[in-house]
Amino acid sequence: MTGSTTEHVQDERAAEDGSRRLLESAEKLSYDPTEEIDWEAPLPDDDYGLNPEWSTLYGTPLWNEMSERQRVTLTRHEVCSIMSTGIWFEMILQQMVLRDQYVKNPANSSFQFALTEIADECRHSIMFARACEKMGVRAYYPNRASAELGRAFKTLATAENAYGGILVAEEILDVMQRDWMRGENVLDIVRTSSKIHVVEESRHMKFARQEIRDHMREVGSVRRHASSALIAAVATVIVRNMVNTGVYAAAGLDTRRALAEVRRNEHRKAMMRSSCAHLMDFLSETGLLTRPATALYRQVDMV
Repeated sequence: MTGSTTEHVQDERAAEDGSRRLLESAEKLSYDPTEEIDWEAPLPDDDYGLNPEWSTLYGTPLWNEMSERQRVTLTRHEVCSIMSTGIWFEMILQQMVLRDQYVKNPANSSFQFALTEIADECRHSIMFARACEKMGVRAYYPNRASAELGRAFKTLATAENAYGGILVAEEILDVMQRDWMRGENVLDIVRTSSKIHVVEESRHMKFARQEIRDHMREVGSVRRHASSALIAAVATVIVRNMVNTGVYAAAGLDTRRALAEVRRNEHRKAMMRSSCAHLMDFLSETGLLTRPATALYRQVDMV
C-alpha cells in the first residue's frame, strides 16, 4: 500500500471504531420519553418554561416591568418556539442523514448508528411536540422564506455541509438545555426532556464532528470557503427562527417594543456567544471559520 492508501484505511477503521462505540453507548444510555416523563402530572402555575436568564428579554427594562405571570408565560412560549424550531430542523436532519446512508453497507457500524440517530430524532420530535401540547402552547413555525431555504438545504446539502448544519443546530441547543435541565424553577417536563435530549444528542454531535473531520481532510481552499459560508448561513437562519416574534404578543407585550429591546439586549448577546464558544473552536480547528463566515455569525451574536 502507498502511504496515502494506508492512511485512508486507518481513517476508515478509526471512524468505524468510533461509530461502534457510539452504538454501544446508545444501547446502554438511551431514554424512552413516554416512560421518563410524567405526562399526566399537572403543571405548577409558577414554574418557568426555561431559566429566566435564557429569556430573550431578561435584563431589559421591559423585563423589569413585566408581571411574574407574564414572565412565566413568555418563557413557556419561548421554550416551545425553540422546541418547534428543533422539530423543524430534526426533520431536515433525518432526511439528510438517511440520504447520506443510501445504498451503503448496512453491516457497517456507521450505517447502523446513522439509523439509530434517526430513531432518536423521531422520539425527540414527538417528545417536544407533546411537551408543547402539555403546556398549551400552539406550534410555532419558521417564516416562509426560511422554510423554503430549509427545503432546498435538506435536498441538496451533502458531506461537510450537511453535517455542519446538523452540528450548529445541535450545539446551540445543547448549552441552553444543560442549564434548563438543572433549573430549579423550570417545569419538570422541560427539565426531563432537556436531560434526554442532552444525553442522546451528545452522541449525535460526536458523529457529526467525525463526519466533518473526515470530509474536510482533503478539501481544497475553494470548497472550504464555500462550505464555511454555507454552514454559517444555515446557522443564521436557525438562530433567527429560534424565538418566534409571536411569543411576545402571547405574553401580552407590545411586539414592536419587545423586539427593539431584544435587539439591544447585551445580556442575550453574551449568552448566545457563550453557548457557541465550543462550536466556534471546532469550526476554527476544521478550517470552517473563515472571515466571511465569521461576519455571518457575528450578525446573530454567535461570536
